[in-house]
Amino acid sequence: MAGTLYVVATPLGNLQDLTLRAADVLRRVDVVAAEDTRHTRPLLSHLGAAPQMLSFHAHSDERRVAGLLEILQAGRSVALVSDAGTPAISDPGFELVAAARAAGIEVVPIPGPSAVATALSAAGLPADRYLFLGFLPRKGTERARLLGRAAAEEWSVVFFEAPSRVRALLDDLAESAGPGRRVTVARELTKLHEEIVSGTLADIAGYYTGSEPRGEFTVVLEGTGQPAAAPDRSAEAEELARRLLAEGRTRREVAQQLAAELGLPRNAAYRLVTGLP
Repeated sequence: MAGTLYVVATPLGNLQDLTLRAADVLRRVDVVAAEDTRHTRPLLSHLGAAPQMLSFHAHSDERRVAGLLEILQAGRSVALVSDAGTPAISDPGFELVAAARAAGIEVVPIPGPSAVATALSAAGLPADRYLFLGFLPRKGTERARLLGRAAAEEWSVVFFEAPSRVRALLDDLAESAGPGRRVTVARELTKLHEEIVSGTLADIAGYYTGSEPRGEFTVVLEGTGQPAAAPDRSAEAEELARRLLAEGRTRREVAQQLAAELGLPRNAAYRLVTGLP
């Protein structure tokens, strides 16, 4: 009979945040798959737990996933943990969970600390809906695209960022969303030097210009409060329509495909197609 894969949330910093259920699981499992065994070992020692430890991180290859599946299929239990918070949330883990599910192995989440939920709870910004973008690319078109998405987002947006790049993130957000947009920056959540500051992007960017950023950062950006404007796809729709007509499709067929592929209202798609020479 196959073992169980437990996905265990661990403290962001304060060990007292570990749930009783998580502590019990970590004491009972046969194997702990840890993002960094050096980081997780003190937690297990604190609990008096002595399972076998294996590393499982962002650079682990398919052989490590296969090895953990073999352990589970042999009837042994495995706890997946990241360095802090809930595994697979901008942390390694989803590949192992997906592989376990595909193999018919039971996956049991053990909920607990999450930097996303913790920061949102103290941000003073709407959190009934939110967008989580995690760590943005350091540069390039994908960073620009995500910054634009965040600036136009109706709801609060949550980022993770490294201390050396948090000022650049705040500056870029101020440029894309405007310096007056509100933001909350949470640093070292639950740890000794926890700090949560709120204000405009201009204010908080200035604060970290005069204060050397240290620790782990979670940034919550205020949303616009309004639905983002739908992108103008008229040029794309006209190009597609002309191509389909050149292939010999009827105008009715082309209008139907425009509506299906581009999400255009049927009447709008039909008007566009009939208006083409």
